[in-house]
Amino acid sequence: MKPEFFNPLRRRPVKSLNRMIACCLIILIPFIPALGQEDEEEDLNVFWKWLRWNNPGSFLTDYMISQADFYYDQRDKEISRLKTSEDWLKRQANARAKLQELIGPFPEKTELNPRITGVIQKEGYRIEKIIYESSPGFYVTGCLFVPEDHGTGPGKAGKAPAILNLIGHNQESFRAELYQILYLNLVKKGFIVLAIDPIGQGEMVQYFDPEIKFSSVGYSVVEHCYFGNICFISGVTPARYFAWDGIRGIDYLLTRDDVDPGRIGVTGFSGGGTITSYIAALDDRVKVAVPCSWSTASRRQIETKGAQDAESLFIGSVAQGITFEDLVEVRAPKPTLMTFTSRDEYLSIQGAREAYEEIRKVYQVFGKPENIRLVEDDDKHWMTPRIRNEIYAFFMEHLEVTGDPAEEEVQFLSQEELMVTPTGQVSTYLGGENITSLNKKETDILIQNLEESRKNIDDHRSKVKLKAKELSGFIQPQEGKLDPFFNGRYQRDSYTVAKYAIPGEGNYVIPLLLFVPDNPVGKLPGLVYLHPEGKAEEAKIGGEIEGLVKNGYIVVAPDVLGVGETADRAGRAYTGDYTAVLIGRSTVGVRAGDIVRVVSYMKQLETVDPGKIGVIGIEEMGIPVMHAAAFDPTMKHIALANSPISYRSIVMNKLYRIGLLEREGGGYWHPYEIEFPWGVAGALTAYDLPDLIGCMAPGKVAFISPQNHLLEPASEELITHEMNFPREVYKNMGMTENLKIISSEESLMPVVEWLFK
Repeated sequence: MKPEFFNPLRRRPVKSLNRMIACCLIILIPFIPALGQEDEEEDLNVFWKWLRWNNPGSFLTDYMISQADFYYDQRDKEISRLKTSEDWLKRQANARAKLQELIGPFPEKTELNPRITGVIQKEGYRIEKIIYESSPGFYVTGCLFVPEDHGTGPGKAGKAPAILNLIGHNQESFRAELYQILYLNLVKKGFIVLAIDPIGQGEMVQYFDPEIKFSSVGYSVVEHCYFGNICFISGVTPARYFAWDGIRGIDYLLTRDDVDPGRIGVTGFSGGGTITSYIAALDDRVKVAVPCSWSTASRRQIETKGAQDAESLFIGSVAQGITFEDLVEVRAPKPTLMTFTSRDEYLSIQGAREAYEEIRKVYQVFGKPENIRLVEDDDKHWMTPRIRNEIYAFFMEHLEVTGDPAEEEVQFLSQEELMVTPTGQVSTYLGGENITSLNKKETDILIQNLEESRKNIDDHRSKVKLKAKELSGFIQPQEGKLDPFFNGRYQRDSYTVAKYAIPGEGNYVIPLLLFVPDNPVGKLPGLVYLHPEGKAEEAKIGGEIEGLVKNGYIVVAPDVLGVGETADRAGRAYTGDYTAVLIGRSTVGVRAGDIVRVVSYMKQLETVDPGKIGVIGIEEMGIPVMHAAAFDPTMKHIALANSPISYRSIVMNKLYRIGLLEREGGGYWHPYEIEFPWGVAGALTAYDLPDLIGCMAPGKVAFISPQNHLLEPASEELITHEMNFPREVYKNMGMTENLKIISSEESLMPVVEWLFK
């Protein structure tokens, strides 16, 4: 029976349904007979049959990539000036400091409290099942594979080299046969190997639901992005947690009498390769590193496969000039083997080749070109036999192990044999902390800081406006007349619908619909209407926009970047959002700029009263509206309907709904897609959404049915808590009547009338 996943009622249709309807329409269109002009079916797509804007779904990602290119070019120029070992030593020190700053301060090293839950004796080696605490109460599960012959290498009697094996995105983790064949061969050759479960995989599922015996969110990558997004809001890269578990794994290895502390290696494939590169760059105890088929912030990666997986991102790293290459260059000239496959469906082989060419020059400057190697094989995303043999040989050479490096046949172990906990999950065996609870503890401090800052209202508002612009990456639009492109008009009963496009922030345009009552008398009030499903969602005859127009308002409904016509159609919308994280910007900030542009466009319309322009944000579109209105003092009439009430309420709860979309096909492994157009990395270090509302004062703001973390109507208690600061701001200004919080569902029309009263 198909398991039931965490799935509160949603307001918007499932993506797969939208795609199915679209496909049906495409099939049916050729069979629709030609219609007369009076019966013409309306097409509200602005970009229909445009050659230049024939792929508007890529606007967001393309624009973010173009900005990232600026930082890559800057870094290339800096690297080109480095010639001597002294130059590179300075670069290494600078890059290492930046890496540590980007990944954040590691916690204090506390007692590991290791426990062995079982020992299995096999021919030639034994398996010790281990649990240790990387932080107090945060349990890491793994298996230690110990060969019978410890005395490998000259002068190493009784001690063996040890390798930390980090795992990619296989849900079963190191129990998968791909990983077993690697570490069992290493054990046969005399290495002690510690294989640990990554967070969200194996026995460390973070959202484990005992009823379905699986994650309530989804498989490994989905979990990583799900908790990764709330970490970003708190200014934390989730990579820190992954790297720290591995670093503490090395700590554990060094407590053992059978491990040689001078011969420590680390390796991992795919996502495990990513974490391998972090640990090898940050932990000097790693003598030999073999990251396989991995990527973080390669220029070629983000322009081909796209930014992926929350744990592969450092907030603002590309803007800081720290990229894929630096993770290896900071450890030069220590031995490093890079492995990739040419037909990898997730990672760019071109990016790997270009990175290797730069890294190789660094090793040459240090006089150790033999310590860096790149091995390729023609295959898909895989650790091929050729690559595995190269790994054995490289470790044996540089960790001083003699013998035959050729791969041997191994007898695979069952998943049950490699289970560390008696219940199959550490959460049901020992309980303890999880990523959400750890992040919540850090966020508690941020919230306390915000509460303290809010005591000085004027100073706090000034700080919020400054920091919110910086963290969101908002760029103030230049003043001046916008030159719209007109692309058709429909006459409806008592009003017209016209299709326009106006310039955006970068090399894209903003499509919009302009609704104007027939024969307007004088200048009318204007409304900008933003819906998460796009401008056409309420634009049909009988829709909500029609009601506003027939009541005497001119309405503009735009598709800001990544919405409606400009929404990603390839199912990878998160790549643009995550590229924004790398360059220190956000989709929220760019959309806020788009909103300011649309308001400016309305101001230049002859039929609109420029002093009476309101902005309506529906559901998650309320977030960029809040940012735009906080930054632009001319936006004095704001209505938010069913929008999230705060970032705090999302981060401080284990489960949340925003950005979690049902995936086409559903299924056990892939129930959801994760998107991050709603978030600003680091927001809670300086502000929350209610702080932005406080910055709108004394303008009129109506908040209709604020939503909690599950996108359900917020309780009165939550509303009272979260809206305390903006209410205090309006009270101090003597304008309490200008802030209206409506906890129940209400029609927009009376709210709009109140805005302009």
